[in-house]
Amino acid sequence: MRTVALGIVAMACLVAIAHGGNFFQDAEVSWGQGRGKIVDGGRGLDLTLDRSSGSGFQSKSEYLFGKIDMQIKLVPGNSAGTVTTFYLSSQGSTHDEIDFEFLGNVTGEPYTLHTNVFTQGQGQREQQFRLWFDPTQSFHTYSIIWNPQHVIFAVDGTPIRDFKNHEARGVAFPKSQPMRVYASLWNADDWATQGGRVKADWSKAPFVASFRDFNADACVWSNGAQRCPVGTMETVAAPAGGRRGGAGGWWNQELSDMSYRRMRWVQRKFMIYNYCTDAKRFPQGTPAECKLR
Repeated sequence: MRTVALGIVAMACLVAIAHGGNFFQDAEVSWGQGRGKIVDGGRGLDLTLDRSSGSGFQSKSEYLFGKIDMQIKLVPGNSAGTVTTFYLSSQGSTHDEIDFEFLGNVTGEPYTLHTNVFTQGQGQREQQFRLWFDPTQSFHTYSIIWNPQHVIFAVDGTPIRDFKNHEARGVAFPKSQPMRVYASLWNADDWATQGGRVKADWSKAPFVASFRDFNADACVWSNGAQRCPVGTMETVAAPAGGRRGGAGGWWNQELSDMSYRRMRWVQRKFMIYNYCTDAKRFPQGTPAECKLR
């Protein structure tokens, strides 16, 4: 895989945590018939894909706003046809969803990081990126900051996307449906790699994606009520060049000017698809949020 040494981690403008919860306590393997296994005393969880099946897990809790971090090491080598996911989702035909998906590729070619936001069952808000490092060599932190005004996607603390609440302008925003955390590794070789032209090489199976340090600093939804960490909704002055927020931080988190510039730099250098610029896909005009700043 092509690796670009940019020192971008040193420029991280959102805090990437290095600690996490326990998978025994916080998650459960939800499918895969034994192909998902909790390891390292609960600190990690490995998902496996073979010709018969993939595997997946989900959080035991549902959340309504929070900062969700997951460290992931993706399938190495020839990962063509595989898709590794980490996302939030509610249930039903009008569900909300916030997606990280990692589309595999042949050996030596880069992964595609696919992001999407669904509101009330409607998606089609894809943005895709290349990564500036090899995501198969070590663990990297992927974060979703979800509060009443923003959905921010971050990689190793660097923001790559900010989906803002523009409800006042008629754009739906995910703010009323509790969501679980899900992760999976599955076969999508009918579309995932080069439009489905390259299939999974099952001689390389089983494929393994590793997860660790799942951390949810979040408001838990239980029995129709929301429980937030103490201090979550407090607001304090923003530190120099950083975010604003209270003990929870993420509740009022938004991009500072510096954070915004770094996000735009990532988008200029590494974004390979943006639904907001796809005029052929939206001949009647791109979605409303694309026209708002």
